Amino acid sequence: MKKSILSRYDIYNRKRHWKILLFLFAIVIIAFSLWYSNVLVKKIARDERMKIHTWANALQTRARLVNSTQKFFTQIQEDERNKVELYAEAQRRFAKAGLNEDATFYLKIIENNKTIPVILTDMQGNITGQANIVFSSDTVSVIDDQLKKEFSKYPRVEIPLSKTDSNYIYYQDSKLFTEMQVVLNNLVNAFFSEVVNNSASVPVLVTDSARTQALAYGQIDTLQIHDSAYLQRLIHAMSEANDPIEISIAGQGKTLIFYKDSYVLTQLRYFPYIQLAIIGIFLLVAYLLFSTARRSEQNQVWAGLAKETAHQLGTPLSSMMAWVDYLEAKDIDSETIEELRKDVNRLSTITDRFSKIGSNPSLVPENLISVIYSSVSYLKTRTSQKITYSINLPPDYSLVLPLNLQLFEWVIENLVKNAVDAMTRQGKITIDIIEEEHVVNIDIADTGKGIPRNMFRTIFNPGYTSKQRGWGLGLSLSKRIINEYHKGRIFVKSSTVGKGTTFRIVLKK
Repeated sequence: MKKSILSRYDIYNRKRHWKILLFLFAIVIIAFSLWYSNVLVKKIARDERMKIHTWANALQTRARLVNSTQKFFTQIQEDERNKVELYAEAQRRFAKAGLNEDATFYLKIIENNKTIPVILTDMQGNITGQANIVFSSDTVSVIDDQLKKEFSKYPRVEIPLSKTDSNYIYYQDSKLFTEMQVVLNNLVNAFFSEVVNNSASVPVLVTDSARTQALAYGQIDTLQIHDSAYLQRLIHAMSEANDPIEISIAGQGKTLIFYKDSYVLTQLRYFPYIQLAIIGIFLLVAYLLFSTARRSEQNQVWAGLAKETAHQLGTPLSSMMAWVDYLEAKDIDSETIEELRKDVNRLSTITDRFSKIGSNPSLVPENLISVIYSSVSYLKTRTSQKITYSINLPPDYSLVLPLNLQLFEWVIENLVKNAVDAMTRQGKITIDIIEEEHVVNIDIADTGKGIPRNMFRTIFNPGYTSKQRGWGLGLSLSKRIINEYHKGRIFVKSSTVGKGTTFRIVLKK
């Protein structure tokens, strides 16, 4: 019997130990999950960064290729200019060649021009010759404004014939060079397109050398990019993340390419914390659901047990009442009959209390002071004379509150009985009623052995008790009566081991 009681004493200690172990196990699982997730995130982040660096290196290589191509085209352009000047010099010398001079070399130079469009005119603008032109000098004899506009890209080349006479050569880029220039322009456009629509999904911004104008951008909010303040903040953030790539592109001049980590990489950095938050929310919701279900189940057990107890007590109690009336009719000693009647009435009160626990009891206005004095008066005759009682308000003081008389008296009796047991039937019980604006506080203090601080909540759990003959239901029932039926609160206000404990009941007015 003693072993079973002791095991019942330790049920909440074991439960607390299991909670601690489960909590530690959950911490280990969460820590391992976060660690492993962090390892994966770092690996993915490393791969992302390698992809970004590969993209940046490829970008620089592509920029060098574009610049090299531009240099090549510039060289071709200079070569064509030199060819035109050579063509002009050959024309001049051919024109001045005497009858005895061999002009075959000059004529060969002139005839070897198979690519550069040229028009030869005199000083009056009359066309005297042409090469690589789609029109014929027979149909177009004078260089008009339209032709001058078409050949205006480069200055005309003068061929002096004498002090007063000169010919002029108008020329433009060869068809091959023009086609190659289109290829270059497409290459430049493709370069910028590749920059902003990169496969690494990197936010990219291309600006001028002054960092004031966005020339191209990708993976960036298009609605805000034209805001100068936002643009400067973005440039600052990107330059903090990575050094800009400086390039010079034909037709664009010096440009700066800013970039930062991809949004995927940015999101991956916060993934472990988001995962922790989701796990925490899940555990919290699961705990609340299971706690609510457990509490609901306990309530059903309480209600069913209380109703069944009241029902079981009802039949023998009715029989005992009849026996008391029968004995009274038999002229049994009146003092004995009175004591029997008190016990029967006490059983009736207990039955009434259990029946109210199993239902929703009603609250009626009662004088709190009278109820407390009545409960203490009943208990005084049933406890040790070495216990003294003190109530701070006189018995004729009126303090009316909505109470269920039978149940509230039960709470006072439970607290006083626990105090008596804690003092080993010798000490002082003090009851202080403190009236405030909206609530009334009832402090019940004893001079007993006290309660450890870590047990302040546990003592209200069903089944917890430190007495060998108790079942640990008194404080649990008291909490249910105060919290659920009277919408108040009951808790351990203070306790010192070896000096005593103070319970507080808070009731609304």
